[in-house]
Order: sequence, then structure tokens, then C-alpha cells
Amino acid sequence: MNTTNKIKLSSMMFLEFFIWGAWFVTLGTFLKFNFSDPEGSIVGAIFSTQSWGAIIAPFIIGLIADRYFNAERILGVLHLVGAFLMYQMYQSNDIGIFYTYVLSYMILYMPTLALVNSVAFNQMKDPEKEFSTIRVWGTIGWIVAGLSISFIFHWDAAENVAQGMLKNTFLLAGGAALVLGLFSFTLPATPPKVSDEKIKIGDIIGLDALKLLKDKNFAIFFIASILICIPLAFYYQNANLFLTEAGLENPTGKMAIGQISEALFLLLIPVFFSKYGFKKTILVGMLAWAIRYVLFAYGNGGELSFMLIIGIALHGICYDFFFVSGQIYTNSKAGEKYKSAAQGLITLATYGVGMLIGFAVAGWITDNYKTATGTINWEMVWIIPAGIALAVFVLFALTFNDKSKTEVSH
Repeated sequence: MNTTNKIKLSSMMFLEFFIWGAWFVTLGTFLKFNFSDPEGSIVGAIFSTQSWGAIIAPFIIGLIADRYFNAERILGVLHLVGAFLMYQMYQSNDIGIFYTYVLSYMILYMPTLALVNSVAFNQMKDPEKEFSTIRVWGTIGWIVAGLSISFIFHWDAAENVAQGMLKNTFLLAGGAALVLGLFSFTLPATPPKVSDEKIKIGDIIGLDALKLLKDKNFAIFFIASILICIPLAFYYQNANLFLTEAGLENPTGKMAIGQISEALFLLLIPVFFSKYGFKKTILVGMLAWAIRYVLFAYGNGGELSFMLIIGIALHGICYDFFFVSGQIYTNSKAGEKYKSAAQGLITLATYGVGMLIGFAVAGWITDNYKTATGTINWEMVWIIPAGIALAVFVLFALTFNDKSKTEVSH
């Protein structure tokens, strides 16, 4: 790959994840302070637009992107429309209309996650060696977005949150989407796959991979993947609001520690796999969720703020040791014929079904532990997902006993 394309692809990844990190992290806090403390069920519904986007995305990719248009051009159009929707979200004063804009945006944004990968892979001779150096710029983009909100614009400072300044995050994300939308048309050409085969809906959502569920251990992993998304949804939906209300300074910037941790622990996965195997690696990931939420339940923004920081820093173990390990395990179990179908099925199960359930549960629990004065009993809001994560840990530890070797690509 030449240097020009490497810079272009790295910039594409940076902007792709800068956009997501610029508004989604602070969304829960924004909703509380800009829409008069809406019910948890409404907040859960708004967050669940990510899941609906993940469920619909394969159809946009499979029915349109893979067959008729260059990936970089679709990427450009989706981000340009996304920039317009971000501006509408910035201006919106009605939560029902706001929901419509977020849902529309997520249906357009989630397919771009696959499109940026397609554009990048199409330029690589050796993806296993080259992709990580491009993809890491996405993580850097997310980190820079969080640091900018806290340390440059100070939109998440307590007094600024109260004044509704978090709505500026939509302008920031929309501006980046506009830049990426225009920039996409300069990216290397990524033509559609030429195929005369009839499109099968089953292929698009990975139904062929359902055959893998005949394997008891894969079925257990599949169920555990859906269940662990319930505690994961609590983090996405509540963490920024909780840290803000706990009095932690620069909460959005400090949440970027989670992404730094994610990048570092990604490098340790091959070591853990070769030394401890898949089961122990994934169990460590599950246990980390329980520990993180216990730290959140009993920490505070004052003398116990170190507990909150450790909880944030555990994100690398929580996410990488479960989700990345799971992708590697799925890849090894599927075989050449079902590899892409299996990854599609797991993505649909986790980011689609699992997170959809998770956001609904998180909203319901938050509503149940909100007092008449509007304050939230955060201790219980975090102890419950800690208990769910621990239950999944025990279930997996007792029932999963796959002794086959899982290969890790170095």
C-alpha cells in the first residue's frame, strides 16, 4: 500500500470513530439535562436505535453496497445525509422528533462501519498485518473526541451541562461527518462485487451459520454473547450521566481511558489465548464486567474517585477479552465456508438482539430506582448488571467445556 492511501485510510478511520465518540458517549447526560429528565424507557429506546441500525445494516450492505455502487461513494452519501441529521438533532427541542432523527441517523451510520472496512481491505495485500495499523486510528479518533469535549470545549463541566451545552456535540459530530462525507469521494475506488447470484436474505444475516448451534459449546457461547450485552448496555446508556452526577471532573475525557485500555489489551489477547486458552480468557472478560460495576456502585467523584477510574480502565478487559475473543473463537469454529456468515450472525446477536434487550432492561431498571425527586439510586443501577454479569460468568464456567484448539492470528 502506498503512503498516500495509507494516510487516506487512516484519516477515514479517525473521522469514522471521531463522529461516533463525539456524541454517543454523552448522549445519556444530554437527554437528562436537555429534555427535562425523560423516563428511562424513553432513554433506552433512543439508545436502542444503535441496535436497530445494526440489525438493518446488513441489508443495506448486502442488497445495495455489495452489488451496485462503489463502497467509498455510498460512504460519502451516508455521511453527508448523516451530517444533515446531526444538525437536526442539534436543533431539536422535542424528544419524539429527536428520536426520529437519531433512529434515521443510526440506520445510515451503522452500515458505514462495514463500508470503511471494505474500503480499507480492498487496498491491502496482507490484511492481517496491515489492518491493525489503519484501524487503530479509529480508536484514536474516539479518544480525541472525548478529550476535546472535556479539555478543549468543556461542554461536560457541571455548569455547562446544566446550561445545555452538550447539544454542541451534535455540531461537532455533524461537522466531522460533513468532512468525511466529502473526503470519501477522494478515497481509493472500491467497486461492488460482480455477481449474478440471486440474493438470499439468509446469506445477508448469516442464517447459514445457525448450523453451528448444533455444537453445544458454540450454542452456550452464543447465548452468553447475547446475555453479556445486557450489562454492556448499562455502560453505554448510563456511564457518562453517572460520572457527571458523581462529581467526577472532565468525565467524557476520562472515559477515553477505556479506549486507551481497549487498544492496549488488544495486544495481549494472543498472549492470553496461547497461555490460558479461550475459556479462561473469555471468563476473565465476563468477570471484569462484574468487578467494574461493583466499583461504580461504591465509588464516588471525591475520595473514592480512583474506583471510578479503575472501573473505566477495565473497559479493555471487558470488551476485548469477551468480544474480540469471541470473534476469534467464532472464526475458528465456522471454517472457511461459514466464516463471514458466522461473524454476521454473532454481530446480529450481540449489537442487534443483545443490546436491544440490554437497553430496554437498563431503562427499566433506571426508572425503578429513580426517586420522586428525580435522583437515581446509582448503587442499585450498577449492582444489578454486576449480578447479571456474574450469573453469565457462572453459567459459562459450568457449562462450556470446548477442549478444541482455537487458533489466533498474530
